[in-house]
Amino acid sequence: MNVDDKTLKALAASLNFRQMRQEIISSNISNADTPGYKAKRVDFEAALARALDVDGNMQMKSPDERHFDVGNGGFDNLEPEIYEDSNGVVAEDGNTVDREQEMAKMVENKILYDAAVQLLNKKIGLMKYAISNDR
Repeated sequence: MNVDDKTLKALAASLNFRQMRQEIISSNISNADTPGYKAKRVDFEAALARALDVDGNMQMKSPDERHFDVGNGGFDNLEPEIYEDSNGVVAEDGNTVDREQEMAKMVENKILYDAAVQLLNKKIGLMKYAISNDR
């Protein structure tokens, strides 16, 4: 059994990035009344999709194995994109935080975080079962 499993890596990366997203959303909410504060977002789904490369379409086609790996992503170099959200809502003081929208994003992120935890627990349970039945 391969412990260096792509699914485990993806779920672990997802949990880390969801935690990062939760912290950024919390920061946005806590700065909702700060003049000039710009709401921030973190986007990791595209980086995670590149790292997973399930269908193999994101790999660079190279006929020679001596070529450098420059486009395959991978889990070692996952970098989420953190940017200012230009959602079009700007208060008189220049603040771009929509508190209700942030609360909705926080709930959605928590649900997806909990789902990833459950999937990770199931995957580890399956691995334990497979190991215990190999004897």
